[in-house]
Amino acid sequence: MAEYRINDLAQASGVSVRNIRVYQDRGLLPPPIIRGRTGWYSDEHLVRLNLISRMLERGYTFATISELLHAAHYGMKVEQVLRGTPKAGRFRNFKRAATITITELRKTLNASDRTIALSQKLGLLAKDGAHYAIRNPELLEGAETLVKAGVDIDVLLDRWVRVQDDLSDVAKSFVSIITDKYFDENLPDLGEEQVSKMAELIQTVRPMAHEIVETTFRRALDTQISLAIGEASTYFDASGEPSAAPGADGGDVSVGDVTDETTSVDRSE
Repeated sequence: MAEYRINDLAQASGVSVRNIRVYQDRGLLPPPIIRGRTGWYSDEHLVRLNLISRMLERGYTFATISELLHAAHYGMKVEQVLRGTPKAGRFRNFKRAATITITELRKTLNASDRTIALSQKLGLLAKDGAHYAIRNPELLEGAETLVKAGVDIDVLLDRWVRVQDDLSDVAKSFVSIITDKYFDENLPDLGEEQVSKMAELIQTVRPMAHEIVETTFRRALDTQISLAIGEASTYFDASGEPSAAPGADGGDVSVGDVTDETTSVDRSE
């Protein structure tokens, strides 16, 4: 797989360095892999840039492109995007290019320098001049709620890093369902038709893998929530107080039992 510095990527794609940074800040383009002090981009970035350019040429806005790329990433269809109803929220009510200051980050999230650096690495925030662009308002709102409840934000981010590494292995295992069939001693002799078929099969696996992972995780999360509530109920019973907690009678507890109260683009290229 080819690797590019940002100037090389700009030359290969025909997109200016400035616009590459704009797409990256808006969450349309994944961040590069940092090695040393250099950011390295891959063929995946090049393909994504070409797609963004074509969509911009057809008149799509940044917001629409972001939604469609998000849908494609998760194996969703266009109609699923159009059916979605925007949610209200403090951060989501900001203008599309929502930003937050470092002072606000320290105040609302008790963010340290490590917190901010890790948030940038994970794609939650992106440096935007003297401010930080909010790439995922829902996550930021959730993080603020946890901090208000006394949870250290770095605990959440460290879990995110672990999940990211684990899911990288999961993704590799799903893709290998196809590559194991093709990547053998005959690999050097693969023709264009076989490569095309392999790519088509990998795209078929993608939405299936997403559904499997999402369904499996949802069930696992439900189980862990039930166990946690059950354990809490046991301690409550032991205190001699009457228990009204779900699952205190030893029955199963389901999640349903728990109630929870744009920078402009330089078009001169």
